[in-house]
Amino acid sequence: MRILLYIVIAIVVLAVAAAAYFRLAPLDAEALHVDPAEVSPPASPNHALMVGTSGHFIQATPEEIATRIAAVAAADGATRLAGSPEEGHATYVVRSRVMGFPDIISLRWQAQDGGTQLDIFSRSVYGYSDLGVNTRRAHRWSQAARGATVFSDGD
Repeated sequence: MRILLYIVIAIVVLAVAAAAYFRLAPLDAEALHVDPAEVSPPASPNHALMVGTSGHFIQATPEEIATRIAAVAAADGATRLAGSPEEGHATYVVRSRVMGFPDIISLRWQAQDGGTQLDIFSRSVYGYSDLGVNTRRAHRWSQAARGATVFSDGD
């Protein structure tokens, strides 16, 4: 019985240590702040890449898109890692609730043909599969950029 108690304590200590590591490990902003249009997607399924024809053309100004992106980022609890809305290229970090796993979402929006082209690259830093979290987030942020009211789904 005592051995079982030690095993449980060890598992709890390891889980707390892992959560602390994932929340506190530094992220390389320079390496993670990428232009979605210039990215080669990883082999793992833990990402969503929407660029060019799979990106989104939105009938709005880049300034409107920047405001909408900032609002959905704030609603998702994201923090800006690099770039700025003013330059039309920003990278955000969104962390999972329990363990604090970081997901990175890079966006670029630029004026094009009377509207704005929005490209998105959302990916996990750790792990192989994300169970569709980044795809759902990319679609949700894209809908918000279009002006739709969206709510965080707790990714």
